Amino acid sequence: MRKWVLAGLMLSVALPALALTGVTQSYMDKSVAPGKDFFLYGNGGWAKSAVIPPDRTYAGVNLELNKQNDDRLKAIIAELARKPDASVTPEERKLRNFYAGYMDVPAINKAGMAPAKPDLDRIAAAKDLNDVAKLMGDAALNLDGPFGFYIYSDEKHPNQYAVHLGQSGLGMPDRDYYLKADKALAANRDAYKVWLEKALGFAGVADTKARAAAVFDLEVKIAQASWPAADRRDQDKIYNPSTIADLQKSAPEFPWGTYMQASGISEKSPRGARVMIVAENTTFPKLAKLYAATPVAVWRDYLATRYIHGFAAVLPSAVDDANFAFFSTALNGSTKQIDRSERAVQMLNYRMGEGLGKLYVARWFPPAAKAKADLLVQNLIKAYAEDIKTLGWMTPETRAKALVKLNKIARKIGYPDHWRDYSALAVPKGQPLKAFQNALVFESNRQTARIDKPVDRSEWIMTPSTNNAYYDPSLNEIAFPAGILQPPYFDANADDAVNYGGIGATIGHEISHGFDDQGSKFDGDGVFQNWWTAADRKNFDARTKALAKQYDGYTPLTGLHINGQLTLGENIADLAGLEIALKAYRISLNGKPAPVIDGFTGDQRFYIAYSQSWREIWREGRTRQIVLSNPHSPSNYRVNGVVRNSDGWYAAFPAIKPGDAFYLPASERVKLW
Repeated sequence: MRKWVLAGLMLSVALPALALTGVTQSYMDKSVAPGKDFFLYGNGGWAKSAVIPPDRTYAGVNLELNKQNDDRLKAIIAELARKPDASVTPEERKLRNFYAGYMDVPAINKAGMAPAKPDLDRIAAAKDLNDVAKLMGDAALNLDGPFGFYIYSDEKHPNQYAVHLGQSGLGMPDRDYYLKADKALAANRDAYKVWLEKALGFAGVADTKARAAAVFDLEVKIAQASWPAADRRDQDKIYNPSTIADLQKSAPEFPWGTYMQASGISEKSPRGARVMIVAENTTFPKLAKLYAATPVAVWRDYLATRYIHGFAAVLPSAVDDANFAFFSTALNGSTKQIDRSERAVQMLNYRMGEGLGKLYVARWFPPAAKAKADLLVQNLIKAYAEDIKTLGWMTPETRAKALVKLNKIARKIGYPDHWRDYSALAVPKGQPLKAFQNALVFESNRQTARIDKPVDRSEWIMTPSTNNAYYDPSLNEIAFPAGILQPPYFDANADDAVNYGGIGATIGHEISHGFDDQGSKFDGDGVFQNWWTAADRKNFDARTKALAKQYDGYTPLTGLHINGQLTLGENIADLAGLEIALKAYRISLNGKPAPVIDGFTGDQRFYIAYSQSWREIWREGRTRQIVLSNPHSPSNYRVNGVVRNSDGWYAAFPAIKPGDAFYLPASERVKLW
């Protein structure tokens, strides 16, 4: 995915109007030499006065677009609230009930913990490890455990669904938060222990300090057994087909049959024993042993804290505020809760996103915008094909297969062709916790009901109003929701140089994921299998290794380096996407010279637009969390770390010279596509 974003609150002012160039010169700081810091050259003027709102962990272009999308969703809900009850559809009534129940904080506070008591009593009544596994498998309880799963296509058989099992169980973002010797992380650990005590108190548990300490110690042991984040994205390591019988042999201490039965997953399929794809296979025996060695009483307390966290937003304000104090303030530095109305539409977008998205696209994504976006995608694919045909380092055998894969990429623009049916979802009026749980069960039932059917290739994994995009290697498809195909990322009336530098680079990025270090292991039909010659793979790996080494040298925070291997796939896609978008822009000129506008050449506007597409500043806590656990690099390095490898950047800004911070000699620039 191109972005790592959080939904947000609508600004009280409109987004800045785009000039003819689409390059907002007031954002720039022309006193900064492009080669010294191209991110600040494009965004330094804005950054000098930018302020991160107290309820956010970042400020900038993504927040502005997220707020705009949320504001539009709020307007839709407000209109539904005004409609006479007799005139709303059943689906609209569910949206309205969900939102209204979530917003009625006085009623939530008056009810107190009573709506949650039956669930907490169930957790407290667990007598043995089988009971604990049953609770972990119950979708309505929204619990965690040492293992987690999801149902998606089998990478070796992409037309079939499989159960994907992986390590889980940590309340903080990553194992490093428990294990790394770092002053800030030590403070996070102390704050997390306080949260665990409070969560147990909300659950009605006595002696919270000692019992919270036992839960924390359990999570430390889970962290010690867990794989590092970089290893978890290596497709060769994480594809390990298994069955319940296999798991019962390799990790017998965990009650797999009980857990899967509680999750609604049978051990058999029409093809025989149910295939499960195990990710971190070497840690499963360790986690199973830990499961059996941990007293049931500790697991009960662990599950109670998970329950309180998972449903905090629809529990009394004291719970919600304490949850915010750790997960937003202590971890990320936000000092104020996001307005309840914004949180409500974000919740709706997550739980009934296609029902809400259907209304969003009808108003905010006209057919003309979809057609223009589709044309951009076509041009990017055309540019990619021309590039592959001329790659000097790729042999004809691999090149032919790369072109086949490229031409098979499916394109999803704006919204699904078929909308999700929510008729089986019950949303009772005035019962926000029950509505939340019903949505969880609805989705679980939807997934398990189709597990033995062919993969639905029409399905989207993002909602239409989402500001993001993705590439799915097992389906060999790219998807761009309507929520990202909005100004300033995409404007049908903007200068082509700017559209290609902004949304064009995003499109190129997603296409490039099909050819990054992991996506390139899937063929044109989405099958996880090698289609490269040994020489080409060796050559490609040497180039990507050099790129990883570059990013290893960047330090967003003192003593905290980017992990070049963890971020490699996204860094490859950033670089390749930019290069292909530049080629596509030049193709779009049809041999004519690009106009000079406001003193900038076409190529200059292209690169500045790319820089401004990453116009963001982050809180320290957010930066730390992403660097430690996320496969994306911080935004400024997604500019500076990329353009320095692009020959076109040096040609567009000839003042860049040796000695500049981000200058690279031609021999050290990484060339991929």
